[in-house]
Amino acid sequence: MSFPPRLPHRRPVARRDALFGLGAGLGALAFTSLLGRDGRAAGPAGDPAAGPLAPKPAHHAAKAKRCIFLYMEGGPSHIDTFDPKPKLTELDGQEFRQAGKLLSGMSSGKRRYVGSPYSFRRHGQSGLWMCDRFEHLAGVADELCVYRGCHAESVNHPTANLHMNTGNRFGGDPAVGAWATYGLGSENENLPGFVILPDVYYPQAGSANWSNGFLPAHYQGTALRAQGSPILDLHPPAHMTAASERRSLDLLATLERNHAADHPQHGALAARMHNYELAFRMQAEVPDLLDVGSEPEHVRRLYGIGEGPDDGFARRCLLARRLVERGVRFVQAYAVGWDSHDDLERAHGARIRAVDRPVAGLIRDLKQRDLLKDTLVVLCGEFGRSPDNSTGRGRVGRDHNADAMTVLLAGGGVPAGTAVGATDELGAKAVETVHPIRDLHVTLLHLLGLDDNKLTYFHGGRYKQLSQTGGRVIGELIA
Repeated sequence: MSFPPRLPHRRPVARRDALFGLGAGLGALAFTSLLGRDGRAAGPAGDPAAGPLAPKPAHHAAKAKRCIFLYMEGGPSHIDTFDPKPKLTELDGQEFRQAGKLLSGMSSGKRRYVGSPYSFRRHGQSGLWMCDRFEHLAGVADELCVYRGCHAESVNHPTANLHMNTGNRFGGDPAVGAWATYGLGSENENLPGFVILPDVYYPQAGSANWSNGFLPAHYQGTALRAQGSPILDLHPPAHMTAASERRSLDLLATLERNHAADHPQHGALAARMHNYELAFRMQAEVPDLLDVGSEPEHVRRLYGIGEGPDDGFARRCLLARRLVERGVRFVQAYAVGWDSHDDLERAHGARIRAVDRPVAGLIRDLKQRDLLKDTLVVLCGEFGRSPDNSTGRGRVGRDHNADAMTVLLAGGGVPAGTAVGATDELGAKAVETVHPIRDLHVTLLHLLGLDDNKLTYFHGGRYKQLSQTGGRVIGELIA
């Protein structure tokens, strides 16, 4: 059987095609880049000619240009960090008799009240309360905003992680960082707009915590490895020169354009080509960026790098500063291991020591570089912990608690040196300035200059947003 010859595909020449027609070599890419920076090729926000991660205007005046989100996976105990409860000390060891549902969702064993194994002190001119294990963070108390009114909706780690990171307990939705880069783009075309700095172990629910969800693939978080080379194949093989790599990408670009002409609905291939081009540019910029050893000794000492058997989180915090300084819009750094059901004093004590100096160093470093004022720093986990525990668990710890948790904020337009909201006398439930996670998300977007009701994406027959069904800004968290 013979087939008629294929007719040439005819369509109007769009501006994008005209720019592509300049050629696919480095000169053409540089020319388009220069036009974009000059404002002549960018077009309106979201115009493909400008690139998916090109900077975009905010919805309103932003207080923060970028965000560093420090995620304490496992559920830090608010009661043992920033929310002291003297009443629990009085009741320590007594049988837990509160009526109603078990706050932690753990139903086995006889339960008893658990007083904090730590003492608390006030710090700074603001008099913020912190447990005595925070030796370094106490020195930046007047830069902090401690929000005690947040509550979650799940006591299971995977669903709670997904809820805090994406607004959806069941996965499949874009992460907060994906929404931020979708709304604002990035300030450095040679780096991803959303970067993840994971711990040695991924959080429960894995990479879904930084997924692009239903947004285009450009907005997915780029995870750097915690051990070994942060990015595999960052350096090309010895036989591969920059010129030969460029020729390969040019050939792929030609094939992609031919495919796109026949299948304009296949956006995934264009996204993959964008990632190839980004990876090529990253080979030039990223190696120096990831070398925290190039920092002066006094800066590395500020974070605590090289001063302990495990300085992984210190390195991630310093790298987070280097990333936002280079124009990355949203960086999320993880510290796992906060799920202290047993031996709370030892387990939480070790976690606090691991993050205390790095977080304080990050805040001091940002302020010294005049970056703190427009860099939003957030520190939290997926939920809080209960004022009681089962007596059958050996050494005393705490169970999960979705009804009360503390979120620490700094810089980026939040009121410094303040405590917002409160929990009841046992720390069991938020009772003042109480807001769900969706309101926290809306507030973070607001500080970045984004309106959750305008930051939408059409998917599955409707316009979707981070808050799912809408939320409201927590005014007390805006300076």
